[in-house]
Amino acid sequence: MNAIESADNSGLVFNQVLFGLAILAFIFLLIMEKKRPHLEFPQKVYKESLVTNTSAFLINNLILTVLRASSLFLVAQQFSSYGLLSGLDNGPVKWLLAFVFFDLAIYIWHVASHKNEFLWRFHKVHHSDKSFNVSTGFRFHVFDLFLEIIYKSVFVIVIGVNAYLVLSIEIVELFFIFFHHANLRIPNEDAISKFIITPSLHRTHHSTLRKEHDSNYGIVLSLWDRIFGTRQELVPEHIGLDLIEAENFIQLFSLAFITERKIRQLFGWIPKGKR
Repeated sequence: MNAIESADNSGLVFNQVLFGLAILAFIFLLIMEKKRPHLEFPQKVYKESLVTNTSAFLINNLILTVLRASSLFLVAQQFSSYGLLSGLDNGPVKWLLAFVFFDLAIYIWHVASHKNEFLWRFHKVHHSDKSFNVSTGFRFHVFDLFLEIIYKSVFVIVIGVNAYLVLSIEIVELFFIFFHHANLRIPNEDAISKFIITPSLHRTHHSTLRKEHDSNYGIVLSLWDRIFGTRQELVPEHIGLDLIEAENFIQLFSLAFITERKIRQLFGWIPKGKR
């Protein structure tokens, strides 16, 4: 077996581990939000959300596995010995620094996904959910995920850490992604949200209003939103996006190629009735 095949196999193993842990986290939080829901969504909306989001997760993972996307991490690892932390010995200090830098890097990527029109084209798929539940953490466009993998591979090179460490940090991030999307009532949430992103903070991020959902970009640490002035503490009136609907994976995938501007133009062509 050559080095490339070995790297591919290692990537597949890590994908399987991440997949398994995500499923366990999903099931646990799904049960918890059933017992202690924060909001009551119409049953039809909730079921459509659950089916569409879990389908997206399964199909996206299949596509990324076929593309061998995880191998990008292992290719990046070959160049990581020149990065910022490459001179540090492996241990708690390096692991902690890598985690903090990674969380900051994902915060920056998240902000860019909202501000850049090309990236928003794919990221808006995540915001199109009319419900807010743990399965919303599955709701991503496959191109959004693929571009993020490339970005994370650049992170491996610039920071200078082992690709396996980055994948391990991703496991932690996955738990938090599912946690802050859960439709849960969290005791002492105000105090907890001073340190980490909680469901109430991230619920604001899924507001229908652009001025509200362009906030609370953090994944784990709430520090970044405080530093960069992107934190908002409010209760959104509506969840999801105006004019954007998706009831199955095909519609979800297609949303990236239908901009809000085009929808408004289409509506503009429809004759308005007399008032």
